[in-house]
Amino acid sequence: MQIDDLRIYVAVIKAGNFTAAAEQLLLSKQYVSRRIAALEETLGARLLNRNTRKLSVTDNGQLFARHAQRILDDVQEAELAVSGRRQVLQGSFRLSVPMSFGISHLSPFIAEFLSLHPALQFQVELADRYVDMIGEGFDMAIRIGTLPDSTLIAKKLGEFRRVICASPSYLQGADAPRHPEDLLDHACLRYGRESQTGWELFQGEKREVINVQGPMVSNNGEMLRDAAIAGLGLILLPEFIVAPALASGDLITVLDDWHPSSLSLNALYPQHRQRSEVNRVFMAFLQQKLA
Repeated sequence: MQIDDLRIYVAVIKAGNFTAAAEQLLLSKQYVSRRIAALEETLGARLLNRNTRKLSVTDNGQLFARHAQRILDDVQEAELAVSGRRQVLQGSFRLSVPMSFGISHLSPFIAEFLSLHPALQFQVELADRYVDMIGEGFDMAIRIGTLPDSTLIAKKLGEFRRVICASPSYLQGADAPRHPEDLLDHACLRYGRESQTGWELFQGEKREVINVQGPMVSNNGEMLRDAAIAGLGLILLPEFIVAPALASGDLITVLDDWHPSSLSLNALYPQHRQRSEVNRVFMAFLQQKLA
């Protein structure tokens, strides 16, 4: 397998057909076709489905394209490092960001970063799921909260305060909780999975863990916020999700003498990306903006 074969394959994927890729690479269509066929033989897998009208990429082809692009980016970065031409950031960068935080906070920062580095190509996935960074070809993931054990490198970017709140309409029909144990008598809208029922609260050195119950569980904070505004119960969420509703009076904080633990904001990336210049520059940019 040759680096040029990877370049040809990625060019075909981006162009959508052999003819356009050959024109871009200043090669013959026949040569491009032969190199792709040789690549498939080497891998022992079909990468592309061919017919007279169009080219489609197989599942193996999609997976191989992500890794091929990553290899090409690494080669380019190595060339730039040796030649001393590292002022211009180039290549592709795949980023996973939580849905609510990405929309409310990171969106303008990413746009600003790309305006500073126009030669970069960003692919941003907004999702609350934990992605397979290596298998899916992600360069970095931004995650909020406790991180599972893994071989990924984690860098802390900041912290978020969490609050417990409810709508005025809900609190009119139920006494506001004054102690964590009072939460047992309330409808609590929970973030996460059905099995995750514990709300952990602190007051100085005191610690209480209450197994709350309620009519709704979701992995999206904005949906829980809207349910709380509608009067369905109490929520425990990061302040950045509920801040506008608190400012407008649609939600009111409760149990102010007790506080949930803060959530850490982290950037995760695979070990083989720790020397990436794009990772380094983007990380420094985020740390400055989120400070």
